[in-house]
Amino acid sequence: FCKFCVVPYTRGPEYSRSFYKILNEAKQLIKNGAKEITLLGQNVNAYLYEEKNKSFRLSNLIIALEKFPELMRIRYTTSHPTDMTDDLIACYSRSKKLVPFIHLPIQSGSNRVLKLMNRKHTVEYYLSVYEKLKKINPKIEFSSDFIVAYPGETKKDFEDTIKLVNRIKFINSYSFIFSPRPGTAASNLDLINNNIAKERLKLI
Repeated sequence: FCKFCVVPYTRGPEYSRSFYKILNEAKQLIKNGAKEITLLGQNVNAYLYEEKNKSFRLSNLIIALEKFPELMRIRYTTSHPTDMTDDLIACYSRSKKLVPFIHLPIQSGSNRVLKLMNRKHTVEYYLSVYEKLKKINPKIEFSSDFIVAYPGETKKDFEDTIKLVNRIKFINSYSFIFSPRPGTAASNLDLINNNIAKERLKLI
């Protein structure tokens, strides 16, 4: 429940599809000629399916898909920093088919703004995940999401975001000026001056 996000209200609570149904679907796609499969979820690395006293995470799906000889590439999106578990990170050294690219939204490079957003992670934690992944596979590249001019964002907060962008050197980012969504906790907050917001968007 990030304060800016309407998804939990429009799609309902998170749930994980059957591990076996996903594999069967993948098997059929590969049979029909698919060479690449993307595991898609609003918060895909939170995947957790339990059946008959067994628990399956995203890493288990990746390992299982790896065994299909005709499949060439595996991707997943979109991830949350707090759900980048060690077993998933380890897949980047174990898997030969997992593409060394991660879309890992941070939204802001300021801890103060992240707290206002209710993101549940800090910049330091995000960087620790980044460092773990780079250590296990230096070829991994990153993209991210950024919300510019979130209510309460100061000049220093924005400068901290620019510092993070320069440090990680994302190969791509989806950057937007904050736009209130009806029904969300942030929908009634005071907006930052639009001219300031536009200038910040240009810089990022």
